[in-house]
Amino acid sequence: MDDDIVVEEDDALKAFLPSGFGKQEAQTNTALQIERSKRPRQEQRPQEINNSDGGIGNGLSRAGGNESDDSDDDDDQDSDEEDEYPVSHELVLKTHERPITSMTLDASGSRLITGSTDCTVKFHDFASMTPTTLRAFKSVDPTASKTSASSETHPVHHVEFNPVSPSTVLVVSAIPQAKLLSRDGEPIAESVKGDMYLRDMHNTKGHISEITTGTWHPTDRDLCVTAGTDSTLRIWDCSIRMAQREIIVHKSRAAGSAGRTRMTAVAWGASPQGNSSNLVAAALDGSLVMWSGNGPFTRPSAEIRDAHQRDTWTGGLDISPDGRTVVTRGGDDTIKLWDTRKFKTPISTVSHPSTTSQYPTSSIKFSPTSTSIITGSPTGSLHILNPATLKPDLITPITPPNSPLISLLWHPKLNQILTGSANAETHVLYNPTLSARGAATVMSRAPKRRHIDDDPNLTTDLSQGLSADAIIAPNGNLSSSSSLLRNNNANNERPKPVTGLTASGRSRDPRRPHVPATTP
Repeated sequence: MDDDIVVEEDDALKAFLPSGFGKQEAQTNTALQIERSKRPRQEQRPQEINNSDGGIGNGLSRAGGNESDDSDDDDDQDSDEEDEYPVSHELVLKTHERPITSMTLDASGSRLITGSTDCTVKFHDFASMTPTTLRAFKSVDPTASKTSASSETHPVHHVEFNPVSPSTVLVVSAIPQAKLLSRDGEPIAESVKGDMYLRDMHNTKGHISEITTGTWHPTDRDLCVTAGTDSTLRIWDCSIRMAQREIIVHKSRAAGSAGRTRMTAVAWGASPQGNSSNLVAAALDGSLVMWSGNGPFTRPSAEIRDAHQRDTWTGGLDISPDGRTVVTRGGDDTIKLWDTRKFKTPISTVSHPSTTSQYPTSSIKFSPTSTSIITGSPTGSLHILNPATLKPDLITPITPPNSPLISLLWHPKLNQILTGSANAETHVLYNPTLSARGAATVMSRAPKRRHIDDDPNLTTDLSQGLSADAIIAPNGNLSSSSSLLRNNNANNERPKPVTGLTASGRSRDPRRPHVPATTP
């Protein structure tokens, strides 16, 4: 009896031959995509280590034979810290042309809105993004007017979703009027501009000069507040198309200020008691003022005159989620932590280089659990601070050293950190094991096939309208601008008109001789 024939398996042949018949579906290696988005592990920069330790370096290497062991221990410690915070992977969005001054995410974490000094607000939707289509689905200029084609544009200072009703977005530009937009970018309401000739600010119906920032009420969906350079805070009722409800006039006590100053930052958070809220604002005269969120607003509940150095811009201000502490980042190169129950002296103070002289909206934020504080540096690094001591627990580079981090956000539901930098990049930091949805979902999708419509240089944005020169009617006359452009020569001489009549009444166009009008 013959033995059974045994055929050895050939892996190369098996890979060459088809595994089945019919239409084959392309398989996407999502694990490889996520692995490609992993950030390279970088050491802390020596100058930042010196700054974080109060100017005293702890040394990157030690003498003796334990140098390699110490470096291995440091690497293990760095990896543990990176696993603790969602900073191991990143997703980069390049949709703006100039520094990003503000960003906001809705409560579900599905829609991202960014504002920039390029005078535009970009709308991003994580649900429609793929690794090859990282772009904004809409761009809006909040200060553009449809009534005039030559309207001015202004930088965007602040954008923020309504925390209670995410269908509304507050947009603050460098003008005296704030706007409300829908989550799709459609205008809803606009605040009123006040009369600049009135001396008493209590009699004005709106800001008389530029608005610097604004924020929403933590629990009331109809209230928001804006801070302006006219030394006032104004609370608006959005249920009545941004009707002014309260006017808070901050009287500066600095010498030579004539009782006025510029409000630089504002935050509206919950109170430690839980039955009210606290409204905290910073001013250019160095003062830090707190009011009860329910009023009355005639007199502040607490005020610190010299919280920061006078005539320095305090752009970073935030209240912890539990309402117990307030953190400020001043233009005097300091970060200070305050207790809302003993609002007199700071709990902790550390030195930190400021960028508000160039970017006034440089922010500082609490983590969703109040266990960390995040802020940026002029060298493009993200600092995660310990609230107890304000010492950095982790310093990780995000952008090149010449691109400071301006705006930051730590979303509680996604557990992802978003940064906006001076090089017009938005970095979404995440960890595949700690984060949920958002950038992690985008990187787990299959890449979209390249299409001609994916190139914005070859498509037309119909939302901006069409110019008259782009419309050519059959048997119609050329527009004057097209005619002038066609006859312009290389010597940059003044183009000669080819339409109309000369002074003697003859036609300028030889192809269309002028026929005198005859009347009966």
